[in-house]
Amino acid sequence: MKVLYHHRTQAEDGQAIHIRALQDALRSEGHEVHEVALVSQSESRGAAAELEQQRSRFGWIDRVPGFVRELAEYGYSAVARRRIVAAGRALRPDFIYERYAFGNFGGLWAARSLGVPFLLEVNSPMVLELGRTRGLSFPGLAARVENSVFRRSDRVCVVTRVLGDMLVELGVDPARILVTPNGVDLECYPQARDAALRRAARAELGLAPEPEGGGTVLGFVGYYRDWHRLDLAVAALAEPGLEQAELVLIGEGPAREGLEAAAARAGVTGRLHFAGRRSHERIPDLLAAFDVALLPAINPYASPLKLHEYMAAHLPTVAPDQPNLREVLENGRDAVLVPANDGDAFASALIELCRDAELRARLGAAARDTIESRDLTWRGNARRVVGAAQEELDRR
Repeated sequence: MKVLYHHRTQAEDGQAIHIRALQDALRSEGHEVHEVALVSQSESRGAAAELEQQRSRFGWIDRVPGFVRELAEYGYSAVARRRIVAAGRALRPDFIYERYAFGNFGGLWAARSLGVPFLLEVNSPMVLELGRTRGLSFPGLAARVENSVFRRSDRVCVVTRVLGDMLVELGVDPARILVTPNGVDLECYPQARDAALRRAARAELGLAPEPEGGGTVLGFVGYYRDWHRLDLAVAALAEPGLEQAELVLIGEGPAREGLEAAAARAGVTGRLHFAGRRSHERIPDLLAAFDVALLPAINPYASPLKLHEYMAAHLPTVAPDQPNLREVLENGRDAVLVPANDGDAFASALIELCRDAELRARLGAAARDTIESRDLTWRGNARRVVGAAQEELDRR
């Protein structure tokens, strides 16, 4: 099929990874993908200077008053519609796929003009999320626009059933909701844990050679804010039973200063390692250094990209016991789930895993099996998306 993929994402983070991965997966499945974007992800990959130059043209949007920014975001819809229609007339796509962005109805508008199915990917309820974080100047308008786009899309691809249920409450037809969680490219991950790769990963992360008798590495990947609750992991390092454990954070974020202070108070500074930001291409190899993966907190509707990567790397994950994670994880089979924000339960889970290498291996193997057996991969998502698009085409 010919796919016209539209997005408004400027970030070079998990959003960009998701966009590129799904585009690559669609191409791997034999489909033609054409991107229309404010800042191109496909054409600029690997060209950091060019990508930054593209972003700088739109940097002013973050410096203007909030109401001006919101109006500009709505106004982008007209720009998007014009670009998509122009590309669509040249490409003649079978369908339009769009990653939803706040205030944007340009893709839906263009799809109606072109007479092709419109599939909308929704990763979060933006009005709810932005209302809590940056605040909204026109919340009523924002809700009306968002709800209209959700309800009028031919298919809405949500990352969790929890998020899908939220959209149903807003009036979206349940039959038009497709759950496509974040995925992973299994070809990038080894079939089994490898000792040589582990040694190389430890060295690259700046860890000392593994001590005689072993030492357990607890790890986290990604951007970290206070709400990620990595303070629970830092506090756990001081617990009896975790004296030999080390905590490695791959990534960066504003929570670092607080974590450093917490480590100093707990007397565990020497066992907390900030590995810094690494390219996404290096993550599969670097995860070989971990023994236990950490997901201390996550919002209630998200599908964490890092979780699927942990699982592909044969790692047991300690995570909060909440519905969106139970869509993927089963406590005691492929992960250890604990009550959210419960420091004692979190520490107890880490102690148990650090003491029991066989348990770690069993959970890690089951985690990989979950990814494989349920096809929680980017190519799996590509097949599901194309299948939904074909159903829409068959109805016409």
